[in-house]
Amino acid sequence: MPDLPIPRIVPLGDSALLVRFSDRIGDEATSAVVAFARTAEDARLPGVTEIVPNLVSVLLLYDPTRITFTGLSAELRLAISRRRDDAGETRSYSIAIRFGGADGPDLDAVAEALGMDSHTFIARHNGAPLRILATGFAPGFVYCGLHAEDMRLPRRNAVRDRVPPGSVLFAAGQTAITSTPIPTGWHVIGRTDFSNFDPAGTPPTLLRAGDSVIFEAMA
Repeated sequence: MPDLPIPRIVPLGDSALLVRFSDRIGDEATSAVVAFARTAEDARLPGVTEIVPNLVSVLLLYDPTRITFTGLSAELRLAISRRRDDAGETRSYSIAIRFGGADGPDLDAVAEALGMDSHTFIARHNGAPLRILATGFAPGFVYCGLHAEDMRLPRRNAVRDRVPPGSVLFAAGQTAITSTPIPTGWHVIGRTDFSNFDPAGTPPTLLRAGDSVIFEAMA
């Protein structure tokens, strides 16, 4: 794994901070995020109540009655200096998608914008495993990436008011999966029966940053 960028530690109110590795999404930044999040979990940092990896940063929530921002920052610098060289144990998943039609109304437009037909796009989309970059934004929402440069499109100009759970979204070099009804400006290319959110589960999400996923087209 490439060397981790030197992170910035940014306070967020009086009970949270952000460890930011980059201002741009990329393989080096996401590798850094995943590795540091696992390191922080292993360190059992005093006062920390939750660790949430994001696309280019790691959010830490903490109890200010147990540790101060200055004290936690010092602990984090020590953890960074002792960081592991990999993301630790990861898991692989296969997720089946119904592409196009009513399940993926933007599929043909996405393929055309990338200079492909829909069959070629699906083959490229499913051709290699993707890394789970982060979960969040909405319950169970999962970001997967990164696609090759020639498989990247910006988000739509118009926002849909609501897409159903299991919607498979495509934009900004990533594929995302919804687990709850949400509005979105991403392109909707398909739908899956897989759900990454069970409110009764412990933890409530199955996928975690650093895991890998391979997509398959349903017949």
